[in-house]
Amino acid sequence: MSAYGWDNAEYTCLVNLWTRESNWRYNATNSSSKAYGIPQALPGSKMASAGADWRTNSQTQITWGLSYISARYGTPCAAWDHSESTGWY
Repeated sequence: MSAYGWDNAEYTCLVNLWTRESNWRYNATNSSSKAYGIPQALPGSKMASAGADWRTNSQTQITWGLSYISARYGTPCAAWDHSESTGWY
């Protein structure tokens, strides 16, 4: 998180976001959308850009998820706010 310049408030938002999305389970699968993993990537294979072990390695998933949040929302709190208003991020 510090590599992105995010503080403890951002960490709290990230915990809330990924707890709701996957309960931090590396093998979480959304039965309707087929989103996968801790960050609920759709499709899960997107996480291959962070490592070939994306299906089973929580660190690979977290690395990809942090990069995704940074690129799409800027911060975990912005992603959390979006999720709160729309039900997804």
